[in-house]
Amino acid sequence: MKIIQVCPRYYPYIGGVETHVKEISDKLVQKGCDVEVVCTDPTGRLPKEANINEVKVTRFRSFAPNEAFYFAPRIYTYLKKVQGNIIHAHSYHAFPALFASIAKMDRKFIFTPHYHAYGHTFFRNLLHIPYKFIGSKIFERSDKVICVSKYEMDLIKKNFKVSDSKLIKIPNGINLKEFDFIENIFKDYKIMLYVGRLEKYKGVQYAIEALSELKDYHLEIIGKGPYEKELKKLAMDLKVYDRIYFYKDLSIKELLRHYKSADVFLMLSKHEAYGITVAEALASGTPCIVAKGSALEEFVDGKMCIGLDYPINIDKLINAILKQTDLDNKVKSLRSSVKLQSWDEVTERILKEVYEV
Repeated sequence: MKIIQVCPRYYPYIGGVETHVKEISDKLVQKGCDVEVVCTDPTGRLPKEANINEVKVTRFRSFAPNEAFYFAPRIYTYLKKVQGNIIHAHSYHAFPALFASIAKMDRKFIFTPHYHAYGHTFFRNLLHIPYKFIGSKIFERSDKVICVSKYEMDLIKKNFKVSDSKLIKIPNGINLKEFDFIENIFKDYKIMLYVGRLEKYKGVQYAIEALSELKDYHLEIIGKGPYEKELKKLAMDLKVYDRIYFYKDLSIKELLRHYKSADVFLMLSKHEAYGITVAEALASGTPCIVAKGSALEEFVDGKMCIGLDYPINIDKLINAILKQTDLDNKVKSLRSSVKLQSWDEVTERILKEVYEV
C-alpha cells in the first residue's frame, strides 16, 4: 500500500506539522508501508527529490511570503499522475492541502488540518475570510478528518459543519523512549525555556517582560521565525539581553537536554491546535505554564501544568513562574497527572481507524 503525505514543508524544516508528518511517515515505513511525502521548498535550495529514512520526498518550489501560504500549483499536476492508494494532506492554513483534495480522484483522501482558526498576522486573518469558502471544499472532499485535540475538533464542527462521523480525534505523540537517561545541564541559575517558532502570537515577549523582574532567572529561546528581531530589540530595551540565549537547529539530543535542564517551560501562545512542545516538556518532567483559550488548555492539570488567561498579565505570569520552579518530585508528579502517547500508538491508530488497514 502506498500512502502520499502532502504538507507545506518537511524535514529539515522543524515545526509542529513538520514533526507530525515526519514521525508518522517514519513509523508507517517501519510497519511496511510505501510512503512518499510531497511538499514545498520556498527557498529552492533543497534537493527536489530525496530519501529520508526510506521515505521518498518530492519537493516543489513555492511562493511563501513571510513563510505563509506555500502556493505551489505543480503539486496538483504531480498528484494527478502519481500512483498511490491514500492521499493524506496536512495543514488547512496552506495551499498544498487544497491541491491534494482537488487531485483526489478515486483515492481515499485523509485530512489533518492542524486548524486553529486564525492567521498569524492581521493581514492573514483578513485572508481567512475568503479562504474559508475554498478551505471548506477540503473538508467536503475528505473521507476522514483527523483532529489532534478536542479544541480543534470543536472549532471545525463550529466553522465548517463537518459531521461527527467524519471526525476522529488522535492527539500528537512523542518519542517517549528518547526521554530516558537524558543528562541534565547543571547551572547555578533558574532557567525558563521556550521552544517553537518565533511569531508574535506565540507570546515569547511576555517571558522577556517577566524576565526583567526575575533577576535570578535566565531565558532560553529555541527556534526561529520572523519575530526574532523584535524579540531581541525588546530584550535590549529591557536590559535583559545578557540573560537570554537564542538557539536554533539543535539536534534532538541537544533539544532534549534543554527540556530536561529547564526549571519551567512557557508556551503562552494565543492559539494552538495541539502544543507538541508542551507534551515534550512534560515528558521531560519539566513544569509548564500555558495560555488558556486554545488546545493548550487540555494540558492544564493545576500541578505540572498551569494555565493563565489571555491577555497575559505579567504579574500573574511572574507568580506562576515562581510557583512552578518551586515544584518538587517533578517526574513523580508527571506520571500521575498527564497522559501522553507515543508516535507508535498514534501511527497504529491512524492505520487501523483511519486508513483501515
